[in-house]
This record gives sequence, structure tokens and C-alpha cells, in this order.
Amino acid sequence: MSEPGSPDCPQDAAGAASRAMRLAITQRELPRLLLALGGGLVLWAIIFQAEVLAAVRTWDASTAYNHCFLIIPISLYLVWDRRGDILGLCARPEGRALWLGLPLAVVWLAAERLGVMEGRQLVAISFAQLLFLSVLGREMYGRLLGPLLYLYFLVPFGEFLTPRLQDITTAFTRVGLEIIGIPAYIDGYVIEIPQGVFLIAEACAGLRFLIASIAFGCLYAILMYRSPVRRSLFILASILVPIIANGFRALGIVSLGYVLGSAQAAAADHVLYGWVFFSIVILILIAIGLPFREDDQPYHQPDAWDSWIVGRVPFQVARMVLAASGGLVIAAFGPAVAAHLSRSTAIASAPIAPIEMILPDAGCTPIAGAEADRDYPNQRSQRLVCDGQTMDLTWERFAPGVTAAPVLAARRRLVQRAESEDLEEAWLATPDGTPSAWRVLHSSDPFYQTAVAVWVDGQPMRPNLAMRLAMARDSLFGTRFAPMVVTVTPVADWDHAGTAERRAIVDGLAGFLNRYPGWANRIAAASALPSQR
Repeated sequence: MSEPGSPDCPQDAAGAASRAMRLAITQRELPRLLLALGGGLVLWAIIFQAEVLAAVRTWDASTAYNHCFLIIPISLYLVWDRRGDILGLCARPEGRALWLGLPLAVVWLAAERLGVMEGRQLVAISFAQLLFLSVLGREMYGRLLGPLLYLYFLVPFGEFLTPRLQDITTAFTRVGLEIIGIPAYIDGYVIEIPQGVFLIAEACAGLRFLIASIAFGCLYAILMYRSPVRRSLFILASILVPIIANGFRALGIVSLGYVLGSAQAAAADHVLYGWVFFSIVILILIAIGLPFREDDQPYHQPDAWDSWIVGRVPFQVARMVLAASGGLVIAAFGPAVAAHLSRSTAIASAPIAPIEMILPDAGCTPIAGAEADRDYPNQRSQRLVCDGQTMDLTWERFAPGVTAAPVLAARRRLVQRAESEDLEEAWLATPDGTPSAWRVLHSSDPFYQTAVAVWVDGQPMRPNLAMRLAMARDSLFGTRFAPMVVTVTPVADWDHAGTAERRAIVDGLAGFLNRYPGWANRIAAASALPSQR
């Protein structure tokens, strides 16, 4: 073991050792660190390749997460910015940190069984943090804490906040219109003024502004402040400011429509207006934070507790390798167990043959036979004429014991055509007020409407935590039913439908679903395994 203050690793790099000596130590240690961390991160990416690929696809597809492509370069810059704090600092692998991987593995497995990809991705990043901690040691990891924790922004997390943000924006607009005296009728997320109708759609909720602002706020706080209090206050401001600003944006667009006399004119390019307004708000936020900057101070103040005592170099390299290997073995535990459960379920389950037809009730006539989808073997489509109304019925059947993730992915895929900037979603209103499992999706531009429902354990269920728990239980203990996703879409000339025809389609779909209450029993019977029929 090297003695404190030895040339291998001085006890006080700021005083006893010269900068040249510290630089020599860093040049000697850096290749070993990069080799251990680089190899560990490659294996980490292989273990969590499903989470990595899902994240990259989301970054590319969603404007709310396009900034995630910049997170790794930003983190690397932040590490470079702190190079003076770790100059001459020796890694001290922390094997005891590996115990933290055990609860992480359990959490990952729970998220996988529940079909929560964001949870799996958060745990994957946590395992990367565990790799850094176990290889670098507490001292060096603590010096790089800000840049390393910034990697959590790689996870496309927060979409569940969209309905709450819509609520806040709608409430803000309602109060603002009352204050300035503009008459308005507000029903849900629909705001109607004499000059036209506005919709607080998901794209108007401000999620993209909020996530971008938080990522910027954390970066700014890391670079400009050293006090935990100032950093926390600025990050808090970066959360509150975009929420309030988005409320003013929505209020401004509605007010502009009232002044111009045209809702369409005011709403044109509203997303572009939002980004311009958001940029102005961020500049104001920066201007407010500049007087309190502390970037002229070092990130770390050396004190009597600074100690860089390590063993001989070969022993340290071995400890780095052992620490990285131990963390990766624990990280692989969850995916290995999940793969075993999936294989066991597939072997134990009877072969699933796609059903050929589901008729909602008497009075419905199928047009031709059910059509199979070449890309999805268990998916079928059928056109029906029921009481003079033509509907396209599509259903997909899954193997018993499957988790919620593929079922919800199919649900999103089957309603993808309805996705647009002005998408409206609502649960079907039933005549007796009982909760419905049918989710009606309506798009105005382009015009399109469809309804979707999920069947689990032989009954319709809403895609919530209860459904995820039920499917997780079935994946462990088996089930007598195959999960199903069903969509019902009116047949119409979507591109040329007039106002009256659109209204008839909207009313017709709801009436169709409510007119056949026995349909749920027919779908439940179709989802039962052959031995249960």
C-alpha cells in the first residue's frame, strides 16, 4: 500500500504535489480508467440494448425529446470543465457499492413485468451510475457528480405529465379570460369563444417546453453556481417558469383570436409561436440568474479531508476490473430472469391461432372474410355492416402470459393514424354512466376517428396500473385467456368529409359502441384458450 504523500498518489494534490506531478499521475491513471469504464459501458449497452434502442427511437420520433441527442456531448464537456478538480486524483474502486445493484435489479424486473419502459430505462442509467461509482470510487465520483447525474436526461421520461399540464394550461386560460373579460365556454380542453373554437391538445400542454427548460436549467445551474441552494432555486425556477409561460401562451393565442376575429388565424403556427415565446422566457430566466453567478469559484474547495490513498497500480487495476464485472453481473440478473420467464410462459402456453371473426351482435353482416396482416400474424381486420352503418373492425390476439408492453405497443400502433397535433381522446360516454373501456380518439386535421379497447383475463380493462399488475401476475402464474386489442373505425371518405358528415361520423361511432352491449362477452369468449371454451 502506498504511503500518504507518496509520488504514486499524494495526500494533498493542491499543496504537497506540484501541478507537474499531478499531471503525470493523471496521464498514468487515465488510460486504465478509460479502459475499465469504456469496456464496462460497452457491456452495459449490450445488456440494456432494448432500453437503449427504445430511447433512441423516442428521441428521433418526438420533438419533446430531440434534445436528448445532446446529453452525452454536454456531459463530456462538463467532465472536461471539471478536469482541474480531478487532476492528480487517483481512482479508488468501491466494491461495497455493488450492494446497491441488488435492489436495482429487483426494480428493473418489476418494471419489465409491468411493461414500464421508462422505469427500465431509469434503472439502466442507475446501473451506469453504479459502474462509475464502483470503478472511480466515492471521491472521484463525487467530484464528477453533476456531469454524471446529467445522464439521467437520456431517459425520455415525463409523458405521463401531459394530462396534468393540459389541466393547468386550461385552468390558467380560463382564469385569464375571466380577468380580461373575454366571453368563453370551456368544456374539458375545448375553449369556445364567439370567433371560433380552440383546443388545448397534447401538443399544447407544454411538455416539450418543460423538459427542455429543466435540462437547460440543470446545465446552467451546474456551470454557473456552486452553492446547492442557488442551484436548487434555479432548477425550481426552470420548472415553474415554462409552466406559467405556456399558460400565457395559450391565453395569448385565444385573446389574439378574439381580437383578429378568427380562431384559425390566431392558432396558425401556434407551435412556432410557442418556441419563440419560450426562447424569450429562457433569456429572461438567464438574465435573472446572472447576478447570482458563482462560476469564478472552483467546483471543489480542498480541505483537510481530501485524501487520495490507493494501493499499488496492478492491485488497483484488478479492483477496477472486479468492480466493473461485479456491477455488470448484477445488472444482467434482471434481463436474464425476464428472458427465462418469457421462455417458460411461451412453452407452457397452448399455440394461439388467430380468431377469424368477431361479430358485435345480431344484425351485423360481414363483408368478405377476415383479412390477415402479413407483418402481424395474429392480427385480423373485418368490415361489417350493422343496421346500415359500415365499420372496420381490427383485432390482435397475444399469447397468454405476455406482459403489458407488447399489448400497449400494439394499441398505439393500431390507432397511429389518429395521432396529430389536435388529437382529442376521451373515454366513451355510456347511457347509464358506467365506466367504459373504449377509448375514442378524434383528430380534426386531418379528420379521423377510431375507438380502441384492451381485453385482459376475459374482460375489458383500461390501460392503467391495475391492468399492468394483472398482466404481470398472469406472466408469473398463467392465465386462461389471451389478451386482445380491438379497434372500431367508421368507414368514411376522411379527406373529403364535410362538416355535417363529420358530425354524423362522430355521433355514429359512439352510438354503434353503445348499441351492442353484448359485444364484450363475445370478445371475452374469443379470447379464452381452447380448453376454456
